[in-house]
Amino acid sequence: MPDYLLDVQKLETTFKTPEGTIHAVNGVSFGLKEGETLGVVGESGCGKSVTMLSILGLVPNPPGEIVAGSASFAGQDLLQMSSSEIRHVRGSQISMIFQDPMTSLNPVLTIGRQLEEPLMLHLNMTKKQAEDRAAELLTMVGIPNARERLKDYPHQYSGGMRQRVMIAMALSCSPQILIADEPTTALDVTIQAQIVDLVKRLRQELGMAIVWITHDLGVVAGLAQRMLVMYGGYVVEEAEVGELYANPQHPYTLGLLNSIPRLDQKEGKKLSSIEGLPPVLYEKPTACPFAPRCKWAIDRCWAENPPLEDIGNGHRVACWVDTKTGRARS
Repeated sequence: MPDYLLDVQKLETTFKTPEGTIHAVNGVSFGLKEGETLGVVGESGCGKSVTMLSILGLVPNPPGEIVAGSASFAGQDLLQMSSSEIRHVRGSQISMIFQDPMTSLNPVLTIGRQLEEPLMLHLNMTKKQAEDRAAELLTMVGIPNARERLKDYPHQYSGGMRQRVMIAMALSCSPQILIADEPTTALDVTIQAQIVDLVKRLRQELGMAIVWITHDLGVVAGLAQRMLVMYGGYVVEEAEVGELYANPQHPYTLGLLNSIPRLDQKEGKKLSSIEGLPPVLYEKPTACPFAPRCKWAIDRCWAENPPLEDIGNGHRVACWVDTKTGRARS
């Protein structure tokens, strides 16, 4: 087994609601190597963000509860840590960038105050040291006149600039892992490209591992080395990026790829959508959760949920049917 920096095994997270218990994450397992970028893709509600929030102890309890699993990091299980213990890991060793920087930044505190606080808390810097480091961080993420801009408030920054501040904040304590939760979703395509290029450059300079959560397969194509495809709280496919794009095996992955424009196709091909809606899991599924939307579904798909199995070249898929032939896997 590879030596993973972060090793998550059989993670399960539920949410209690007035309508019943929602099984949001259902036995997710994956590993993250040092310096690697792992892309996690899937439509809204498939469990991508909840998986990462669970690992960092950010799922509110109640209504959320981690009911099973482990997340090994630096010889410790993050899921067994107390609130004070996980706080020392969160922000210093594992950082997270959220989707909407305007709701993540405090509107009544200056950018400088918000950047300096974790430096003084985690690295015991003085106010002057923290201010110097904050200015250095803003310069590193491409914000001009950094020292003057420390005095500004979040509303005085554009959307792209606020996301750069969030990246600077996440990198302030030189974490080993950066988790980016759809950080480019609210930005236009030009700014998206700038943020992706910035993260790639910082990864090369700092050597950190990255988990990039997205619903956009196009964004992660040039960023990640390996991909997880999630559906219904499960990992349904895992492969190296080149292998996944060239040889997708799960019907859901095929549906995602067929719904985005491709520059490598010789002739125009009509884009297609995935029929139906993602499941609301008030019960943990015993059948394949994708079966109601799958044109390849066979009797076994309705009776038994397929495990994630290796099919060679580090490619794993959870499907009873070989989508290349349309026949059941042996």
